[in-house]
Amino acid sequence: MKKIKELFRLRADEKIPALVALVYAVVLNFFVVEKYFRLFSETGHGRWNIFIKNFAISGFDPITYSVVTVWDTSYNVYRHPLLAFMAWPLTQLNDLLMWLTGLNLVQIIVAVPLVFCTVYSAIFLLRILTDLVRVPRFEAYALTAMFFSFGYIMVTVSVPDHFCISMFLLLTSIYICGRKLQQGRQLTIVQTWVLFFLTAGVTLSNGCKTFLYALFTNGRRFFRPKYLAFAVIVPSLLIWIFARWEYRTYVWPQEQARNAEKVKKSNEKRQKAFTAFMDTTSIKDTTLAGKAFAQMMKQRAREKYKQDHKQPWNKHTGKPMGKGEFINWTDESTPRWQTAVENLFGESLQLHPDHLLEDTLRTRPMIVQYRWAWNYIAEVLVVVLFAAGVWCGRRSRFMWMVLSGFAFDMALHMGLGFGINEVYIMAGHWLFALPVAAGFALRRIQTPRMQLAVRMGLTVMTLYFFIYNYILYVGYLL
Repeated sequence: MKKIKELFRLRADEKIPALVALVYAVVLNFFVVEKYFRLFSETGHGRWNIFIKNFAISGFDPITYSVVTVWDTSYNVYRHPLLAFMAWPLTQLNDLLMWLTGLNLVQIIVAVPLVFCTVYSAIFLLRILTDLVRVPRFEAYALTAMFFSFGYIMVTVSVPDHFCISMFLLLTSIYICGRKLQQGRQLTIVQTWVLFFLTAGVTLSNGCKTFLYALFTNGRRFFRPKYLAFAVIVPSLLIWIFARWEYRTYVWPQEQARNAEKVKKSNEKRQKAFTAFMDTTSIKDTTLAGKAFAQMMKQRAREKYKQDHKQPWNKHTGKPMGKGEFINWTDESTPRWQTAVENLFGESLQLHPDHLLEDTLRTRPMIVQYRWAWNYIAEVLVVVLFAAGVWCGRRSRFMWMVLSGFAFDMALHMGLGFGINEVYIMAGHWLFALPVAAGFALRRIQTPRMQLAVRMGLTVMTLYFFIYNYILYVGYLL
């Protein structure tokens, strides 16, 4: 407990950055809450359909609003095995406040942990840059500010999804593991368990990153039988067993009930259609009439199939690499280069003014181009700074630890195609690798004249990203 308090205790020079981050997070969350408060605060109507049908900020889902209003394992239990249970205390608090006020204050309740995670994400990123990368303080402030001025970081810290929590937990893990590396110490089995269950409980793929960080931290000791067995294999099996239990206990019965209801409604609809067909057809023979009706229903099914495949939720998902429960999430047909330019390093950094924050599964095309050349120039500058940082820090074990998580995400999204149609909404999982890598390039600059030029450049870029994205995002919310 003492170590945890020490970890979260603000240093004297961190109080002003924490205050700035607090104001930043509160303002953005305020606009999101205000946009939907009148509708979502109506207790009698605060249910799944109300949230899903009315919440519209890019591809982010308001599942947390639903779970905190009426507790359920609504998240995908294989991808987010512990997330619903982490939200359970918030549901109890919401029930109490709902009883006291008559209002569903779910938006405000969810905003509180988002603000906390935002503030400490800023603090841990700042510590990573100053303590571990050894960047001068001004450059560390500038890189941290630039990170939070990126378009989808602004959105991530203010929407009711899990990405802000994931960002906070990943930065916390990187900082802890980086300190271990710096001190020449290893992660213990207990520490690995804690980090793994927190990160993997929110998003299973982030648990894989925890193991990657542990590999770089512990080195060859990672493969010692005791550590490998009890710190890696056992918790992996436990969380998988828990996810299977969660599915069978909560999800499977609901799926069975929904399928039964679907079959019942389908049969009723088919019977109604058959009755209407018999009332209008001139065919008297019941056998021939049945065949004609079956042929008509097949034709309707074909037409519906064709129509469904023209819809964005089908058209923009891409072709999976195979059939199966998990491989069906992959995508081999979405163009990678255009996605990298316009979405991965495009939309993640700078919002597109056209189709602003629309959902790919509703109205947004998969590829949207910027109107102005300066957007691409800004994107290239950030990517070049990132690449320069990778080169300058190529001998740093810590940098490769951070990049291992980045590479994992790139393999997952750009390689296998998981979530590639809206890759920018996962920016909170990997975008912090850019300022961390850039720090390795900036710390190499020694001459005062070059330092001044770089500081002016960083300031201009940060102000540009912040003003550009803030105007678009807040304008959308208003």
